[in-house]
Amino acid sequence: MLALLIDGPNLIRRVFAGVPGTASDRAEAVLTACSASLRRALRQHQPSHVVLAMDCDGPGWRAGEYPDYKKNRPGMPDDLRCWLPDILDAMAELGGPALAAAGFEADDVIATIAAKVVAADGQVAILSTDKSFCQLVGPGTRVFDHFSGIEHDRRWIVDRFGVGPEQLTDLLALAGDSSLGVPGIRSVGVHTAAKLLHDHRDLAGVVEAAQKMSGKLGEKIRAGIASAALAHRLVSLRQDVAMGVNLKDFRYVPAALDV
Repeated sequence: MLALLIDGPNLIRRVFAGVPGTASDRAEAVLTACSASLRRALRQHQPSHVVLAMDCDGPGWRAGEYPDYKKNRPGMPDDLRCWLPDILDAMAELGGPALAAAGFEADDVIATIAAKVVAADGQVAILSTDKSFCQLVGPGTRVFDHFSGIEHDRRWIVDRFGVGPEQLTDLLALAGDSSLGVPGIRSVGVHTAAKLLHDHRDLAGVVEAAQKMSGKLGEKIRAGIASAALAHRLVSLRQDVAMGVNLKDFRYVPAALDV
């Protein structure tokens, strides 16, 4: 079994951004480009199951816990929001039905399904340019940047962040994630966070070591423990989302490519 799990908002908004805003037939062009992207992914990965994960319509649990979450990230453009139902219908006809869960982001939906598939000895291919999914990379789970054709494998992650997938949430807890508006520990950047994790293994080890750490860095870590704990919760993908569906409902029929 190979489940193709697509970060719907990521794919659709990337496609939308690539279609000229002056095109008179932009709605049709976006729909066509989204369909083409899905067709290409289906041909490349040859999945047995496909899920197009979407964000919930209302506020999610992260914003409830931290109101400034994604505060500075622009929302979905109004015209794309109007076209979204037609786009989702077209992608469902091709074999990529949408799935969302109230209170959760597409990331959590994907992480939950991925965990279940891997636990059942299946394989997962995640399509997204979002670095958050790199924390899931491991036996049975691969992440692909569909647009550049690059797999975000362990080597790519280590080269990009200085730590492996299993340490990525700890890294972001220490350094924060400006793209999400999530603060980490003040004045601790990615490079410093990676060194701390190399020296002390994980976030708990860094916090323990900081109790005896001298100088400004030790002071900053001790003062930022609560902030790091909050950031860790926010950047960690949930794997316990109750969706009330069965994966067999998302079995892919290859003939759909000919629709």
